[in-house]
Amino acid sequence: MSEELVLKIEGLHVYYGAIHAIKGIDVKVPKGKIITLIGANGAGKTTTLSTIAGLVKAKSGKVIFKGRDITNRPAHLVNKMGIALVPEGRRIFPGLTVYENLMMGAYNRKDREEVEKDLEWIFELFPRLKERLKQLGGTLSGGEQQMLAISRALMSRPRLLMMDEPSLGLAPILVEEVFDVIKKINQEGTTILLVEQNALGALKISHYGYVLETGSIVLEGPSKELLKNDMVRKAYLGVA
Repeated sequence: MSEELVLKIEGLHVYYGAIHAIKGIDVKVPKGKIITLIGANGAGKTTTLSTIAGLVKAKSGKVIFKGRDITNRPAHLVNKMGIALVPEGRRIFPGLTVYENLMMGAYNRKDREEVEKDLEWIFELFPRLKERLKQLGGTLSGGEQQMLAISRALMSRPRLLMMDEPSLGLAPILVEEVFDVIKKINQEGTTILLVEQNALGALKISHYGYVLETGSIVLEGPSKELLKNDMVRKAYLGVA
């Protein structure tokens, strides 16, 4: 992958107390691509995203974003630089309306006209959100809340969109819809780092994948090749 890199992780080590959660991983995210991290629960996928986002401190190693070292920068500064995280479990503001949730995503922006244009784009992606604009976030269905969480992140107009388990807990038909939308967002030019337990769905829509096991990368390669890999098929795709 010799393309221009939006994000580069070099030799990243992260600890939770005495627990060595991330063990010297290297990850590259080229501009305009979908890169996925797959692995079982506890493999270190969420910790990796949280460390990039500034929510968890790295013990050593580097996080380089668009050529700048952002290792251990505070989360609000990371967001301001252009990295948005769609957290696991959605975490929308249940007491705010759909519109207010969306505006929270744009709080760092001063370009009001562009914000309005982005809102229209969001409504094209998710027509249901337009119908529920004045509804409280907490009254939406699980699928609609996921749409809102993705949209809130997009409203910051990120250079890198990180998504943590966007398909978790959704009905199969909604899982397909979410993966379709991720593909569409990428086709519109947004670079995406995707963490998923649904390895099949993630590898089908991504360009390149990394397999994490207990904090280490045990395999990486173009997603099409990983889909055919025996170890991946047995461990993550349920193929005997």
